[in-house]
Amino acid sequence: MATRALNDADSHVMEFPDFLSAYADPSMRDRLPPILPEATNATLSGMPEGAARAHPPDQVARLAALGERILTGPKWYSALGAFNCRERGMVLDMLGIHRQMVFSSFAAASLTQWRDVELRYAGVRAFNRAIKDYTRGDARLVPVGLLVLDDPARTAKELDETIREGLRIFMLPSDAPGRSPGHVEHDPIWARIAEARGAFVLHVGSGKLPIDPEWMNDGHPERRSARGGAEVVGSKDMTSIFHGAERFLSVLILDGVLERFPDLRGGCIELGAGWVPAMRRRLDHIVRIWSKPEPHLREMRRMPSEQIDEQLRFTPYPFEDVGELISFSNDRLYMFSTDYPHAEGGRDPIGRFTTSLAKHGEPTRERFFFSNFNDLVRA
Repeated sequence: MATRALNDADSHVMEFPDFLSAYADPSMRDRLPPILPEATNATLSGMPEGAARAHPPDQVARLAALGERILTGPKWYSALGAFNCRERGMVLDMLGIHRQMVFSSFAAASLTQWRDVELRYAGVRAFNRAIKDYTRGDARLVPVGLLVLDDPARTAKELDETIREGLRIFMLPSDAPGRSPGHVEHDPIWARIAEARGAFVLHVGSGKLPIDPEWMNDGHPERRSARGGAEVVGSKDMTSIFHGAERFLSVLILDGVLERFPDLRGGCIELGAGWVPAMRRRLDHIVRIWSKPEPHLREMRRMPSEQIDEQLRFTPYPFEDVGELISFSNDRLYMFSTDYPHAEGGRDPIGRFTTSLAKHGEPTRERFFFSNFNDLVRA
């Protein structure tokens, strides 16, 4: 049995090809591009359709027998609860997870790259219906919806409708939508999320994932990259995977969004956290030094580090020393996550994080594994 209460800030549903089209407005259904990689489509042939999508009973029994060792079991589509909500509830029981945020695996990252704005908004609408429906069978699952900022007025309208349907947490692209994310035209969006006691989140896939091709040209064509195998990213990708999110959050703070909306919460998920202490220090330095040539910075009532500590939360990778990160910053910033059923979350994240927190007291461990999630989700 699990030895402590857990909240999980990162998990995924493994989509099927019709994840969006099954929930799209009829007029747009046939126009939606594919959301899955070609190879993934091929592996899903012959799988059950619609509500019948579940693993065979004998496979469910074998996986259920793993108990709290379920994270050592199969990943991706073969994992228990990868695409079936009832099975996912079994996983939560095994691990003692009270609440778990659920992201997509492919659909969100795919549709935010579509160039046609009408398609993007149609995809967003279908996505939010689909993710809500997947989690409908278990109140412990927290569906993470999707927003795009191309047309702020249209986004605000979509947001109102989606919040009425029960979504409060929304993943955003981390690229600038033709304007700063802190542009005043976005204020109604931030205000509505804050009013709903919701949150925005950035996640791996919110921005461009791989490093540009020229950085891969090292004169050694025989060298292999982890890309396309068990991992989505390679070693060089990991050097900059968080850059888009750091820029987005930094600009948001310098534009005064967290100051204007102190009830707004934000998360940064599956992008590591080793960069967070440096970002806090850097933004404080920027405000102190640039407040003379940029007088609007003097209007801040709280330093950026205070805004970050009060309003933003981050998930470290299991190989990062979260205890050390806390020593460089504080224990309010970081949250536990499994990345289930993806392989990147590791096979023993609970053990690895517990070990890295060994020098900290139980109140700090409780915040990391449980309470900091509640500060973000507020439910």
